Amino acid sequence: MPIATVNPANGETLKTFEALGAAEIEHRLATADTTFREYRTTAFGERARLLNRAADLLDEDQQDIARTMTTEMGKPIKAARAEAAKCAKAMRWYAANAEGLLADEHPPADDVRDAGASRAYVHYRPLGPVLAVMPWNFPLWQVVRFAAPALMAGNVGLLKHASNVPQTAMYLEGLFRRAGFPPGCFQTLLVGAGAVESILRDRRVVAATLTGSEPAGRSVASIAGDEVKPTVLELGGSDPFLVLPSADIPQAARTAVTARVQNNGQSCIAAKRFIVHTDVYDEFAERFTAGMNDLTVGDPQQETTDVGPLSSEQGRADLEELVDDAVHQGATALCGGSRPTGLGSELDRGWFYTPTVLSGITPAMRIHREETFGPVATLYRVEDLDQAVTLANDSPFGLSSNVWTRDADESRQCVRDLQAGGVFFNGMTASHPALPFGGVKRSGYGRELAGHGIREFCNATTVWYGPEPDGSSSA
Repeated sequence: MPIATVNPANGETLKTFEALGAAEIEHRLATADTTFREYRTTAFGERARLLNRAADLLDEDQQDIARTMTTEMGKPIKAARAEAAKCAKAMRWYAANAEGLLADEHPPADDVRDAGASRAYVHYRPLGPVLAVMPWNFPLWQVVRFAAPALMAGNVGLLKHASNVPQTAMYLEGLFRRAGFPPGCFQTLLVGAGAVESILRDRRVVAATLTGSEPAGRSVASIAGDEVKPTVLELGGSDPFLVLPSADIPQAARTAVTARVQNNGQSCIAAKRFIVHTDVYDEFAERFTAGMNDLTVGDPQQETTDVGPLSSEQGRADLEELVDDAVHQGATALCGGSRPTGLGSELDRGWFYTPTVLSGITPAMRIHREETFGPVATLYRVEDLDQAVTLANDSPFGLSSNVWTRDADESRQCVRDLQAGGVFFNGMTASHPALPFGGVKRSGYGRELAGHGIREFCNATTVWYGPEPDGSSSA
Protein backbone atom coordinates (compact mmCIF):
# COMPACT_ATOMS: atom_id res chain seq x y z
CA MET A 1 0.00 0.00 0.00
CA PRO A 2 1.49 3.38 -0.97
CA ILE A 3 2.12 5.99 1.70
CA ALA A 4 -0.27 8.67 0.53
CA THR A 5 -3.03 11.08 1.42
CA VAL A 6 -6.08 10.03 -0.60
CA ASN A 7 -9.28 11.96 0.07
CA PRO A 8 -11.97 9.29 0.66
CA ALA A 9 -14.72 11.82 -0.08
CA ASN A 10 -13.77 11.86 -3.77
CA GLY A 11 -10.96 9.31 -4.25
CA GLU A 12 -8.42 12.00 -5.18
CA THR A 13 -4.75 11.37 -4.35
CA LEU A 14 -3.48 14.60 -2.85
CA LYS A 15 0.07 13.77 -1.81
CA THR A 16 2.43 10.79 -1.85
CA PHE A 17 5.49 10.08 0.28
CA GLU A 18 8.62 8.01 -0.14
CA ALA A 19 9.16 5.32 2.46
CA LEU A 20 12.25 5.72 4.64
CA GLY A 21 15.32 3.86 3.45
CA ALA A 22 17.44 1.52 5.54
CA ALA A 23 19.98 4.22 6.42
CA GLU A 24 17.33 6.62 7.72
CA ILE A 25 15.61 3.89 9.72
CA GLU A 26 18.94 3.02 11.32
CA HIS A 27 19.57 6.67 12.13
CA ARG A 28 16.18 6.98 13.83
CA LEU A 29 16.63 3.80 15.85
CA ALA A 30 20.05 4.95 16.98
CA THR A 31 18.63 8.36 17.91
CA ALA A 32 15.86 6.75 19.95
CA ASP A 33 18.35 4.55 21.78
CA THR A 34 20.69 7.45 22.59
CA THR A 35 17.87 9.78 23.62
CA PHE A 36 16.34 7.20 25.96
CA ARG A 37 19.53 6.84 27.99
CA GLU A 38 19.27 10.47 29.05
CA TYR A 39 15.53 11.09 28.88
CA ARG A 40 14.78 8.24 31.31
CA THR A 41 16.59 10.20 34.05
CA THR A 42 14.51 13.37 33.68
CA ALA A 43 12.22 14.33 36.54
CA PHE A 44 8.47 13.89 36.34
CA GLY A 45 8.07 17.64 36.66
CA GLU A 46 10.11 18.25 33.51
CA ARG A 47 8.23 15.58 31.54
CA ALA A 48 4.94 17.10 32.69
CA ARG A 49 6.04 20.57 31.61
CA LEU A 50 6.83 19.30 28.12
CA LEU A 51 3.60 17.31 27.81
CA ASN A 52 1.48 20.25 28.97
CA ARG A 53 3.20 22.38 26.36
CA ALA A 54 2.30 19.79 23.71
CA ALA A 55 -1.32 19.96 24.87
CA ASP A 56 -1.31 23.76 24.55
CA LEU A 57 0.09 23.56 21.03
CA LEU A 58 -2.49 20.95 20.07
CA ASP A 59 -5.27 23.23 21.26
CA GLU A 60 -3.85 26.01 19.11
CA ASP A 61 -3.63 23.67 16.10
CA GLN A 62 -7.06 22.09 16.62
CA GLN A 63 -8.81 23.36 13.51
CA ASP A 64 -5.88 22.70 11.17
CA ILE A 65 -5.15 19.17 12.37
CA ALA A 66 -8.89 18.41 12.31
CA ARG A 67 -9.00 19.35 8.63
CA THR A 68 -5.99 17.13 7.98
CA MET A 69 -7.58 14.12 9.68
CA THR A 70 -10.85 14.64 7.83
CA THR A 71 -9.05 14.93 4.52
CA GLU A 72 -6.98 11.81 5.11
CA MET A 73 -9.58 9.40 6.51
CA GLY A 74 -12.98 11.03 6.17
CA LYS A 75 -14.27 11.58 9.71
CA PRO A 76 -16.75 14.48 10.06
CA ILE A 77 -14.95 17.70 10.87
CA LYS A 78 -16.79 18.22 14.15
CA ALA A 79 -15.67 14.73 15.27
CA ALA A 80 -12.11 15.53 14.22
CA ARG A 81 -12.06 18.65 16.39
CA ALA A 82 -13.42 16.65 19.31
CA GLU A 83 -10.67 14.07 18.82
CA ALA A 84 -7.99 16.75 18.98
CA ALA A 85 -9.52 18.20 22.15
CA LYS A 86 -9.65 14.75 23.73
CA CYS A 87 -5.97 14.23 23.01
CA ALA A 88 -5.02 17.48 24.73
CA LYS A 89 -7.15 16.46 27.72
CA ALA A 90 -5.37 13.10 27.97
CA MET A 91 -1.97 14.75 27.80
CA ARG A 92 -2.84 17.03 30.68
CA TRP A 93 -4.29 14.13 32.67
CA TYR A 94 -1.08 12.14 32.41
CA ALA A 95 1.05 15.20 33.09
CA ALA A 96 -0.87 15.66 36.34
CA ASN A 97 -1.15 12.02 37.41
CA ALA A 98 1.81 10.02 36.09
CA GLU A 99 4.07 10.57 39.08
CA GLY A 100 1.43 9.27 41.45
CA LEU A 101 0.59 6.32 39.22
CA LEU A 102 4.25 5.28 39.17
CA ALA A 103 5.01 6.02 42.82
CA ASP A 104 6.99 3.39 44.72
CA GLU A 105 4.78 0.70 46.26
CA HIS A 106 5.56 -0.30 49.84
CA PRO A 107 4.27 -3.64 51.17
CA PRO A 108 3.11 -3.95 54.80
CA ALA A 109 5.89 -3.88 57.42
CA ASP A 110 5.12 -7.46 58.49
CA ASP A 111 5.65 -8.70 54.95
CA VAL A 112 8.94 -6.80 54.67
CA ARG A 113 10.21 -8.41 57.87
CA ASP A 114 8.99 -11.81 56.72
CA ALA A 115 11.04 -11.34 53.54
CA GLY A 116 14.13 -10.88 55.71
CA ALA A 117 14.56 -7.27 54.69
CA SER A 118 15.10 -4.04 56.52
CA ARG A 119 13.37 -2.28 53.62
CA ALA A 120 11.63 -3.49 50.47
CA TYR A 121 9.48 -1.81 47.84
CA VAL A 122 8.50 -1.86 44.16
CA HIS A 123 9.98 0.78 41.88
CA TYR A 124 8.76 1.44 38.31
CA ARG A 125 11.39 2.08 35.65
CA PRO A 126 10.91 2.78 31.90
CA LEU A 127 11.84 0.04 29.43
CA GLY A 128 13.17 1.99 26.45
CA PRO A 129 12.12 2.64 22.83
CA VAL A 130 8.60 1.29 22.17
CA LEU A 131 7.26 0.68 18.66
CA ALA A 132 3.64 1.77 18.15
CA VAL A 133 1.83 0.35 15.11
CA MET A 134 -1.29 2.47 14.83
CA PRO A 135 -4.47 2.55 12.70
CA TRP A 136 -6.10 5.25 10.62
CA ASN A 137 -9.55 5.44 12.25
CA PHE A 138 -8.58 7.70 15.16
CA PRO A 139 -5.25 8.87 13.77
CA LEU A 140 -4.51 11.31 16.60
CA TRP A 141 -6.17 9.69 19.62
CA GLN A 142 -4.84 6.17 19.08
CA VAL A 143 -1.31 7.54 19.09
CA VAL A 144 -1.67 10.00 21.96
CA ARG A 145 -3.21 7.42 24.29
CA PHE A 146 0.03 5.47 23.85
CA ALA A 147 2.44 8.39 23.64
CA ALA A 148 1.28 10.42 26.64
CA PRO A 149 1.76 7.66 29.26
CA ALA A 150 4.87 6.30 27.53
CA LEU A 151 6.64 9.66 27.55
CA MET A 152 5.58 10.39 31.12
CA ALA A 153 7.00 7.02 32.20
CA GLY A 154 10.36 7.92 30.64
CA ASN A 155 10.09 5.76 27.53
CA VAL A 156 10.55 7.00 23.97
CA GLY A 157 8.24 6.27 21.05
CA LEU A 158 8.62 5.09 17.47
CA LEU A 159 5.42 5.47 15.44
CA LYS A 160 4.59 3.30 12.43
CA HIS A 161 1.27 4.86 11.47
CA ALA A 162 -1.23 3.64 8.88
CA SER A 163 -0.08 4.43 5.36
CA ASN A 164 -3.17 6.52 4.53
CA VAL A 165 -2.61 9.11 7.30
CA PRO A 166 1.01 10.20 6.72
CA GLN A 167 0.42 13.92 7.29
CA THR A 168 -1.19 13.26 10.67
CA ALA A 169 1.74 11.03 11.54
CA MET A 170 4.27 13.69 10.67
CA TYR A 171 2.27 16.31 12.55
CA LEU A 172 2.59 14.24 15.73
CA GLU A 173 6.37 14.08 15.50
CA GLY A 174 6.51 17.81 14.92
CA LEU A 175 4.11 18.50 17.80
CA PHE A 176 6.29 16.79 20.39
CA ARG A 177 9.41 18.39 18.99
CA ARG A 178 7.88 21.87 19.07
CA ALA A 179 6.85 21.24 22.67
CA GLY A 180 10.52 20.83 23.58
CA PHE A 181 10.92 17.05 23.83
CA PRO A 182 14.37 15.90 22.66
CA PRO A 183 14.21 14.93 18.95
CA GLY A 184 14.56 11.21 19.67
CA CYS A 185 11.69 11.08 22.18
CA PHE A 186 9.01 10.61 19.57
CA GLN A 187 9.74 9.80 15.93
CA THR A 188 7.49 8.92 13.03
CA LEU A 189 8.68 6.13 10.75
CA LEU A 190 7.18 6.51 7.28
CA VAL A 191 7.49 2.85 6.30
CA GLY A 192 5.27 0.18 4.87
CA ALA A 193 3.98 -2.85 6.74
CA GLY A 194 6.83 -4.94 5.38
CA ALA A 195 9.38 -2.98 7.40
CA VAL A 196 7.74 -3.67 10.78
CA GLU A 197 9.37 -7.04 11.39
CA SER A 198 12.96 -5.87 11.05
CA ILE A 199 12.27 -2.81 13.23
CA LEU A 200 10.60 -4.89 15.93
CA ARG A 201 13.43 -7.42 15.89
CA ASP A 202 16.04 -4.69 16.36
CA ARG A 203 17.65 -5.05 19.79
CA ARG A 204 17.07 -1.34 20.55
CA VAL A 205 13.28 -1.70 20.30
CA VAL A 206 12.18 -3.23 23.59
CA ALA A 207 8.39 -3.52 23.25
CA ALA A 208 5.46 -2.89 20.92
CA THR A 209 1.86 -1.79 21.00
CA LEU A 210 -0.59 -2.30 18.15
CA THR A 211 -4.14 -1.27 17.46
CA GLY A 212 -5.49 -2.77 14.28
CA SER A 213 -6.72 -5.88 12.56
CA GLU A 214 -6.51 -9.38 13.97
CA PRO A 215 -4.02 -10.54 11.26
CA ALA A 216 -1.76 -7.57 12.01
CA GLY A 217 -1.96 -8.32 15.72
CA ARG A 218 -1.10 -11.98 15.19
CA SER A 219 1.93 -10.99 13.14
CA VAL A 220 3.29 -8.46 15.63
CA ALA A 221 2.60 -10.75 18.60
CA SER A 222 4.38 -13.62 16.88
CA ILE A 223 7.46 -11.58 16.08
CA ALA A 224 7.58 -10.01 19.52
CA GLY A 225 7.09 -13.39 21.15
CA ASP A 226 9.98 -14.80 19.17
CA GLU A 227 12.11 -11.91 20.42
CA VAL A 228 10.66 -12.15 23.97
CA LYS A 229 9.40 -8.57 23.91
CA PRO A 230 6.20 -7.42 25.64
CA THR A 231 3.22 -6.27 23.59
CA VAL A 232 -0.17 -4.67 24.06
CA LEU A 233 -2.76 -5.50 21.40
CA GLU A 234 -6.16 -3.95 20.69
CA LEU A 235 -7.64 -5.81 17.74
CA GLY A 236 -11.15 -4.59 17.27
CA GLY A 237 -14.55 -5.64 18.44
CA SER A 238 -18.15 -6.42 17.67
CA ASP A 239 -19.66 -4.85 20.76
CA PRO A 240 -23.16 -5.81 21.90
CA PHE A 241 -25.76 -3.22 22.90
CA LEU A 242 -28.34 -4.86 25.18
CA VAL A 243 -31.72 -3.20 25.66
CA LEU A 244 -33.91 -4.59 28.45
CA PRO A 245 -37.52 -3.79 29.44
CA SER A 246 -36.69 -1.33 32.22
CA ALA A 247 -34.60 0.86 29.92
CA ASP A 248 -35.45 4.39 28.82
CA ILE A 249 -36.23 3.31 25.25
CA PRO A 250 -36.23 6.74 23.54
CA GLN A 251 -32.86 7.59 25.10
CA ALA A 252 -31.47 4.13 24.35
CA ALA A 253 -32.47 4.45 20.69
CA ARG A 254 -30.93 7.93 20.34
CA THR A 255 -27.71 6.77 21.95
CA ALA A 256 -27.68 3.63 19.80
CA VAL A 257 -27.56 5.74 16.65
CA THR A 258 -24.50 7.66 17.88
CA ALA A 259 -22.89 4.48 19.20
CA ARG A 260 -23.19 2.81 15.80
CA VAL A 261 -22.19 5.60 13.44
CA GLN A 262 -19.50 7.41 15.44
CA ASN A 263 -16.48 7.91 13.20
CA ASN A 264 -18.60 6.81 10.20
CA GLY A 265 -19.11 3.48 11.93
CA GLN A 266 -15.38 2.78 11.82
CA SER A 267 -14.65 2.38 15.51
CA CYS A 268 -13.53 -0.70 17.38
CA ILE A 269 -15.72 0.24 20.35
CA ALA A 270 -18.76 1.22 18.30
CA ALA A 271 -21.85 -0.79 19.23
CA LYS A 272 -22.51 -3.15 16.35
CA ARG A 273 -24.94 -5.86 17.56
CA PHE A 274 -28.19 -4.56 19.05
CA ILE A 275 -29.77 -7.23 21.24
CA VAL A 276 -33.25 -6.21 22.34
CA HIS A 277 -35.75 -7.85 24.69
CA THR A 278 -38.96 -8.83 22.90
CA ASP A 279 -41.10 -6.66 25.19
CA VAL A 280 -39.47 -3.47 23.88
CA TYR A 281 -38.13 -4.71 20.55
CA ASP A 282 -40.76 -3.12 18.29
CA GLU A 283 -40.51 0.32 19.86
CA PHE A 284 -36.72 0.29 19.91
CA ALA A 285 -36.44 -0.98 16.33
CA GLU A 286 -38.80 1.73 15.06
CA ARG A 287 -37.01 4.53 16.88
CA PHE A 288 -33.52 3.26 16.08
CA THR A 289 -34.28 2.76 12.39
CA ALA A 290 -35.82 6.21 12.13
CA GLY A 291 -32.77 7.75 13.76
CA MET A 292 -30.38 5.97 11.40
CA ASN A 293 -32.52 6.95 8.43
CA ASP A 294 -32.47 10.64 9.42
CA LEU A 295 -28.68 10.97 9.44
CA THR A 296 -27.06 13.32 6.95
CA VAL A 297 -24.51 11.61 4.71
CA GLY A 298 -22.16 13.87 2.80
CA ASP A 299 -19.03 16.00 2.69
CA PRO A 300 -17.17 15.41 5.98
CA GLN A 301 -15.76 18.94 5.90
CA GLN A 302 -19.27 20.33 6.37
CA GLU A 303 -20.52 21.01 9.90
CA THR A 304 -23.96 19.53 9.16
CA THR A 305 -22.63 16.12 8.07
CA ASP A 306 -23.28 13.19 10.41
CA VAL A 307 -21.70 10.39 8.36
CA GLY A 308 -18.81 10.80 5.94
CA PRO A 309 -17.16 8.26 3.64
CA LEU A 310 -15.45 5.06 4.59
CA SER A 311 -11.68 5.37 4.62
CA SER A 312 -11.03 3.25 1.54
CA GLU A 313 -12.70 1.72 -1.47
CA GLN A 314 -11.76 -1.75 -0.18
CA GLY A 315 -13.32 -0.99 3.19
CA ARG A 316 -16.62 -0.19 1.51
CA ALA A 317 -16.41 -3.31 -0.65
CA ASP A 318 -15.83 -5.46 2.45
CA LEU A 319 -18.86 -3.93 4.14
CA GLU A 320 -21.03 -4.44 1.07
CA GLU A 321 -20.06 -8.10 0.97
CA LEU A 322 -21.25 -8.62 4.55
CA VAL A 323 -24.57 -6.84 3.93
CA ASP A 324 -25.21 -8.62 0.61
CA ASP A 325 -24.45 -12.00 2.16
CA ALA A 326 -26.90 -11.35 5.01
CA VAL A 327 -29.69 -10.12 2.72
CA HIS A 328 -29.15 -13.04 0.35
CA GLN A 329 -29.65 -15.40 3.28
CA GLY A 330 -32.86 -13.77 4.45
CA ALA A 331 -31.97 -10.68 6.50
CA THR A 332 -34.14 -7.60 6.05
CA ALA A 333 -32.71 -4.10 5.53
CA LEU A 334 -34.98 -1.87 7.65
CA CYS A 335 -33.11 1.09 6.19
CA GLY A 336 -30.07 1.60 3.97
CA GLY A 337 -28.28 -1.38 2.50
CA SER A 338 -26.80 0.45 -0.48
CA ARG A 339 -24.54 3.25 -1.64
CA PRO A 340 -26.09 6.71 -1.40
CA THR A 341 -26.88 8.60 -4.58
CA GLY A 342 -27.28 12.25 -5.45
CA LEU A 343 -24.44 13.55 -3.27
CA GLY A 344 -23.00 15.54 -6.19
CA SER A 345 -20.64 14.75 -9.04
CA GLU A 346 -17.50 14.93 -6.91
CA LEU A 347 -18.82 13.15 -3.82
CA ASP A 348 -20.40 10.39 -5.90
CA ARG A 349 -16.81 9.27 -6.56
CA GLY A 350 -16.24 8.92 -2.81
CA TRP A 351 -16.53 5.80 -0.69
CA PHE A 352 -19.84 6.45 1.04
CA TYR A 353 -22.31 3.90 2.40
CA THR A 354 -25.83 4.54 3.66
CA PRO A 355 -26.53 3.98 7.39
CA THR A 356 -28.10 0.53 7.54
CA VAL A 357 -30.11 -1.56 10.02
CA LEU A 358 -30.44 -5.30 9.37
CA SER A 359 -32.92 -7.57 11.15
CA GLY A 360 -33.47 -11.31 10.95
CA ILE A 361 -29.81 -12.16 11.47
CA THR A 362 -28.93 -15.85 11.82
CA PRO A 363 -25.68 -17.59 12.83
CA ALA A 364 -25.24 -18.77 9.23
CA MET A 365 -24.59 -15.22 8.05
CA ARG A 366 -21.03 -13.88 7.98
CA ILE A 367 -22.17 -10.65 9.60
CA HIS A 368 -23.16 -12.59 12.73
CA ARG A 369 -19.50 -13.26 13.54
CA GLU A 370 -17.45 -10.75 11.54
CA GLU A 371 -16.85 -7.14 12.52
CA THR A 372 -18.76 -4.56 10.48
CA PHE A 373 -16.46 -1.55 10.05
CA GLY A 374 -18.94 0.98 8.78
CA PRO A 375 -22.44 2.35 9.51
CA VAL A 376 -24.24 -1.01 9.54
CA ALA A 377 -26.13 -2.34 12.58
CA THR A 378 -27.50 -5.82 13.21
CA LEU A 379 -30.68 -6.15 15.24
CA TYR A 380 -31.65 -9.20 17.34
CA ARG A 381 -34.78 -10.08 19.33
CA VAL A 382 -34.35 -12.09 22.57
CA GLU A 383 -36.78 -13.49 25.15
CA ASP A 384 -34.85 -12.78 28.37
CA LEU A 385 -31.56 -11.62 29.86
CA ASP A 386 -29.96 -15.07 29.82
CA GLN A 387 -30.54 -15.33 26.08
CA ALA A 388 -29.24 -11.79 25.61
CA VAL A 389 -25.99 -12.53 27.47
CA THR A 390 -25.49 -15.81 25.60
CA LEU A 391 -25.94 -14.02 22.27
CA ALA A 392 -23.68 -11.15 23.34
CA ASN A 393 -20.92 -13.64 24.21
CA ASP A 394 -21.36 -15.55 20.94
CA SER A 395 -18.59 -13.60 19.28
CA PRO A 396 -14.85 -14.09 18.81
CA PHE A 397 -14.39 -10.53 20.10
CA GLY A 398 -14.69 -9.10 23.59
CA LEU A 399 -13.72 -5.44 23.58
CA SER A 400 -16.60 -3.67 25.33
CA SER A 401 -20.36 -3.88 25.84
CA ASN A 402 -23.36 -1.63 26.49
CA VAL A 403 -26.36 -2.50 28.66
CA TRP A 404 -29.56 -0.51 29.08
CA THR A 405 -31.41 -1.45 32.26
CA ARG A 406 -32.52 0.09 35.54
CA ASP A 407 -32.67 -3.27 37.31
CA ALA A 408 -29.85 -3.79 39.83
CA ASP A 409 -29.96 -7.59 39.58
CA GLU A 410 -29.67 -7.43 35.80
CA SER A 411 -26.71 -5.06 36.13
CA ARG A 412 -24.88 -7.41 38.49
CA GLN A 413 -25.49 -10.36 36.19
CA CYS A 414 -24.10 -8.45 33.20
CA VAL A 415 -20.97 -7.41 35.10
CA ARG A 416 -20.48 -11.03 36.13
CA ASP A 417 -21.19 -12.74 32.81
CA LEU A 418 -20.46 -10.49 29.82
CA GLN A 419 -17.16 -11.44 28.20
CA ALA A 420 -15.73 -8.00 27.51
CA GLY A 421 -13.12 -5.54 28.70
CA GLY A 422 -15.83 -3.04 29.64
CA VAL A 423 -19.50 -2.96 30.60
CA PHE A 424 -21.17 0.44 30.12
CA PHE A 425 -24.65 0.92 31.58
CA ASN A 426 -27.23 3.33 30.16
CA GLY A 427 -24.72 5.03 27.90
CA MET A 428 -22.26 4.23 25.13
CA THR A 429 -18.75 2.92 25.38
CA ALA A 430 -16.08 5.62 25.42
CA SER A 431 -12.42 5.76 26.38
CA HIS A 432 -11.19 8.10 29.13
CA PRO A 433 -7.63 8.56 30.39
CA ALA A 434 -8.64 7.62 33.96
CA LEU A 435 -10.14 4.24 32.98
CA PRO A 436 -8.28 1.21 31.60
CA PHE A 437 -9.10 0.28 28.00
CA GLY A 438 -8.70 -3.09 26.31
CA GLY A 439 -10.38 -6.38 25.58
CA VAL A 440 -10.43 -10.15 25.89
CA LYS A 441 -10.64 -13.04 23.43
CA ARG A 442 -9.66 -11.93 19.92
CA SER A 443 -9.98 -8.27 20.84
CA GLY A 444 -6.44 -8.55 22.20
CA TYR A 445 -4.68 -8.30 25.55
CA GLY A 446 -3.10 -5.75 27.82
CA ARG A 447 -4.53 -2.38 28.71
CA GLU A 448 -4.12 1.20 27.61
CA LEU A 449 -4.88 4.33 29.66
CA ALA A 450 -5.15 4.84 33.43
CA GLY A 451 -2.49 3.38 35.71
CA HIS A 452 -2.76 0.02 33.98
CA GLY A 453 -1.68 1.56 30.68
CA ILE A 454 1.30 3.53 31.94
CA ARG A 455 2.66 0.48 33.77
CA GLU A 456 2.43 -1.83 30.72
CA PHE A 457 5.82 -0.62 29.51
CA CYS A 458 7.57 -0.29 32.84
CA ASN A 459 9.94 -2.60 34.68
CA ALA A 460 8.28 -3.33 38.04
CA THR A 461 11.52 -3.61 39.99
CA THR A 462 11.69 -5.25 43.41
CA VAL A 463 14.09 -3.32 45.65
CA TRP A 464 15.24 -5.29 48.72
CA TYR A 465 17.63 -4.24 51.51
CA GLY A 466 19.09 -6.83 53.84
CA PRO A 467 19.04 -6.66 57.66
CA GLU A 468 20.63 -3.69 59.36
CA PRO A 469 24.13 -4.24 60.83
CA ASP A 470 22.64 -4.80 64.28
CA GLY A 471 20.74 -7.80 62.89
CA SER A 472 17.32 -6.14 62.86
CA SER A 473 15.03 -6.28 59.87
CA SER A 474 12.63 -3.51 60.70
CA ALA A 475 10.81 -1.88 57.84
